[in-house]
Amino acid sequence: MPTTTPPQTLFDKLWQSHLVDQTEDGESLIYVDRHLVYEVTSPQAFEGLRLSGRKPWRPETTMAVADHNVPTTAAQRTSLEAIADPLSRAQVRQLGVNCQEFGITFHGLGQKTQGIIHVVGPEQGATLPGMTVVAGDSHTSTHGAFGALAFGVGTSDVEHVLATQCLAIRPMKRMLVRVEGQLPAGVTAKDLVLHIIGVLGTAGATGCAIEFAGAAIRGLSMEGRMTLCNMAIEAGARVGLVGVDQKTIDYLQGRPHAPQGAQWDAAVQSWRSLVSDEGAAFDRMLEVDASVLEPMVTWGTSPEMVVGIDGRVPDPADAHDAVRRASMQAALAYMDLQPGTPMREIRIDKVFIGSCTNARIEDLRAAAAVVKGRRVAAHIVQALVVPGSGLVKQQAEAEGLDKVFTEAGLEWREPGCSMCLGMNDDRLSPGERCASTSNRNFEGRQGPGGRSHLLSPALAAAAAIAGRLARVEELESVELEAA
Repeated sequence: MPTTTPPQTLFDKLWQSHLVDQTEDGESLIYVDRHLVYEVTSPQAFEGLRLSGRKPWRPETTMAVADHNVPTTAAQRTSLEAIADPLSRAQVRQLGVNCQEFGITFHGLGQKTQGIIHVVGPEQGATLPGMTVVAGDSHTSTHGAFGALAFGVGTSDVEHVLATQCLAIRPMKRMLVRVEGQLPAGVTAKDLVLHIIGVLGTAGATGCAIEFAGAAIRGLSMEGRMTLCNMAIEAGARVGLVGVDQKTIDYLQGRPHAPQGAQWDAAVQSWRSLVSDEGAAFDRMLEVDASVLEPMVTWGTSPEMVVGIDGRVPDPADAHDAVRRASMQAALAYMDLQPGTPMREIRIDKVFIGSCTNARIEDLRAAAAVVKGRRVAAHIVQALVVPGSGLVKQQAEAEGLDKVFTEAGLEWREPGCSMCLGMNDDRLSPGERCASTSNRNFEGRQGPGGRSHLLSPALAAAAAIAGRLARVEELESVELEAA
């Protein structure tokens, strides 16, 4: 009797196609197709190769970008010597040296292809459906938007992958987040993923690979899907996934590292199978009605501490247990907020539009549409717009978005991670409050003592104009009040 293969999830298909070996207790060795490295977590790995006398097993599968610690001002991007911070300068220089020595493709400063690794990889077609993709950065989950098994690894794993092209890891649980309905006007992928994190909590998907599916997901652009997968880890997941469809294929066609000709046709035929089979079993499920969602903004020190823009700062007294209550109290103390405060009354000092979450052309267009013909509020200390790559910057400038931003009083910068993580010159001072399109609002994330509110590019732009957290729709009344 012929055996019938049981329905598989997308995760199962990706995992099984890369499984090299597995022990009885589940410890597995998987093959890695694409390895992304950057200047912060790679130096120790390359030095380990030198000390052991090893070379990368397949250097052509590795791509390197300087992004985390690079300055974003034009004055410091003229040469390596122009980088003011000695540590940043040393890290960027050493990445170039390491890549040259070991034969690795390096998108360095001064190249149009430089940028944030999780923007550059997809736009270069280095991320393809069916791949395993790893990097020494937790937000590698971004690449799962292409039907790829993508996740962050530690520095020791970076060396292991360079040397062997394999990785020791245990399989993950499968979680399905099904989002049906249509997102209302003004509600974006960023709002959706913040809502999901708010429901699940930061540990709700621990040990899972989250697959996002449903009508609302199919309606998202590839940029929106990347935003979803980027922040899957903020719910505790290791991986975010979206099945392959025509949007995936259309985005990749013609990209520098994508297959060409007959190989492209064969690849597309194979990629179309990278969806979960009907009836595939998941370990956990969450269903979301997209039609009832609203723009979201965080109030605390974790992405799960989130409410709608029309909501109020929650009261710890309403918490369901003592641990949650204590966490909320600590967050409010750090954020200097009082329970019951309307979110739209919270005054902002700085605005950051950028990061691997929201620095693609779609994000910049959304922000530019809000600020066009308006001016940044007088008390705003700084409002940064940082494109995710040199190619995004080039496209934005071709569309005149840079002029829209600068005429409104925002700063147009060079590509890099910038204020996302306070690792470079772009950071918050103690006590400063920022409307940020990045992915984390932990204590000190954007600078020691800095206070971060996560939100969409459109809401960040609205905050820059209003000088406080605001709906886009209320900006006209704000302008009338100012007049």
